[in-house]
Amino acid sequence: MTNAGNAGRPKTRVDRVCPRTWRAMRLLAVMLIGTYITSTDVFAQPDVDGKVLMAIFAHPDDEGLVGPILSRYAREGAEVILVTATDGREGTNDFTDYEAGDELAAIRRDELKCAASTLGVELIHLDYYDQFNSAEGYDGFIPQLRGVLRDIERIITERQPDAIVTFGPDGVSNHMDHQLVGSSVTQVVLSRDWEKTPALYYYGSPASTLPEEDRVLRGVQEKYLTVQIPYADEDGEKAVEALACHESQIPPEAIDRRRNRLEEQENIIHLRPFIAPTGHSNDLFDAATQ
Repeated sequence: MTNAGNAGRPKTRVDRVCPRTWRAMRLLAVMLIGTYITSTDVFAQPDVDGKVLMAIFAHPDDEGLVGPILSRYAREGAEVILVTATDGREGTNDFTDYEAGDELAAIRRDELKCAASTLGVELIHLDYYDQFNSAEGYDGFIPQLRGVLRDIERIITERQPDAIVTFGPDGVSNHMDHQLVGSSVTQVVLSRDWEKTPALYYYGSPASTLPEEDRVLRGVQEKYLTVQIPYADEDGEKAVEALACHESQIPPEAIDRRRNRLEEQENIIHLRPFIAPTGHSNDLFDAATQ
């Protein structure tokens, strides 16, 4: 039966091609297009040469949260800088007999150097006390916290990072040092009109991967974790190897758990970007991002 809409229409060149030949032509076209896309590197990784990534955390071993992507970007040619704020002198635990103080701080300093070297990153290790000397009250705490703010400002000014990764408001474990370092980094970035404003990212734990009772403590809804950084298996292994440097803090069974956790994350580190406002508003209930 003839389609009335096509009645009387002359046969085109394509109409006269047999179905088998037409399928072969389409397959050839797809192959040619695929070859062109590959040859023009559409799927190649972005060039990170000349880029500076800075990770700013509180304690020796905190870098393990993002170790795989530190390894990845260092391997791909970016300049990767790890800034650690405290000396870890209060990091006592049940599986070692170290006492808090100078000796433990020296041990953790060497462990951090081992981890940074394993990841292939530059280390800037500041010498603030754990808990920023809060045990001595206001006069002990405030000078240290203000010192951290000024040191972070100095380091960002000198090194001009393109991107910074730090703690979010949850501090991963609600640790005061984690929260204070993350908020200090945010304050420094917001305090100046930088010649090159760094992109700011917070490490996040997807809420759906946590028990219900833990979600308010450290979970972040996936809709906010809009930056998902993949990494290679070799970077995951480097991160685990670097974490093993912290023998005073992490027992062997915890290293195995971290390896399993990375596998569960399917080689992805989840980050929440700081979104800067783009305009002004005179209405608190204005739903637009301004």
